[in-house]
Amino acid sequence: MKQLPEFSLKRFYWKDYLNIALGTFMYALGVTQFIMPHHFVMGGLTGVAVLLNYAFGLPVSVLVLAMNGVLLLIAFRVLGVEFLVKTVVGVALLSAFIAMFENFQWPPIMMEEPLMAGLIGAIVAGAGVGLIMSVNGSSGGTDIIVLIINKYRNITPGRTMLFVDLVIVSSSFLIFGSVETIVFGIIIIAVMATSVDWVLNGIRQSVQFLIFSTHHEEIATQINLQLHRGCTVLDGVGWYSQKPQKVLLVMAKRTESNSIFRLVKQIDGNAFISQSNVVGVYGQGFDRMK
Repeated sequence: MKQLPEFSLKRFYWKDYLNIALGTFMYALGVTQFIMPHHFVMGGLTGVAVLLNYAFGLPVSVLVLAMNGVLLLIAFRVLGVEFLVKTVVGVALLSAFIAMFENFQWPPIMMEEPLMAGLIGAIVAGAGVGLIMSVNGSSGGTDIIVLIINKYRNITPGRTMLFVDLVIVSSSFLIFGSVETIVFGIIIIAVMATSVDWVLNGIRQSVQFLIFSTHHEEIATQINLQLHRGCTVLDGVGWYSQKPQKVLLVMAKRTESNSIFRLVKQIDGNAFISQSNVVGVYGQGFDRMK
């Protein structure tokens, strides 16, 4: 029997689950308060639930929970325990928040501007998904299908998700019989995808610092102690002065840039610093290698 990977409590980060809670709240808010009142369609398993709600009046929260339950049984063996735990939390919170908004029955927002409401809902929902994905979480649905396919086939998740979403949006023709609805749905999923990328790029963007300073030891120590980032000391030679020079190589999140500049300036106001964006950083403290 195949042994399942262990789920260690040391890897249980409360910050991750706070991001998942906030992300699922934003996702539910965008869908129920901006998209559904105008009968727009969207992608993902939530989009399927929304279509079934339009057709048969079934509660979206119940449909999301039921359909994800089947997918979670498959993902348990394929994608590992840690992903499963975060996905269960994401699915449960998403269903709870959608049920909350459905039961409150708040008055529809921006009924006079349906397209604007749909765009705002897509931005809010997409930002919520981005927050969830930034901590390697999932709100379930087609995310699970895409990750399972990507694990065994060399197909990019973006293309797979786009294809699945287009199929779901196109199926709305069976309910509404309107090409206009499909066009609006494509706009919704495009804006959501852009919003997801915007949030992920903003949170996950990493930078590389090269710090030239005669106080390199103190700077490296304080970066370790205050920012909890590692430093690599490189040997160099200043060609103009012909003197040996120590260079600090530091990888950090873009959001930590100001803290690094402030720290270096306090220690050595004459330090020379180079900062550059990097495509990806993988390892402890950054993204995990697939």
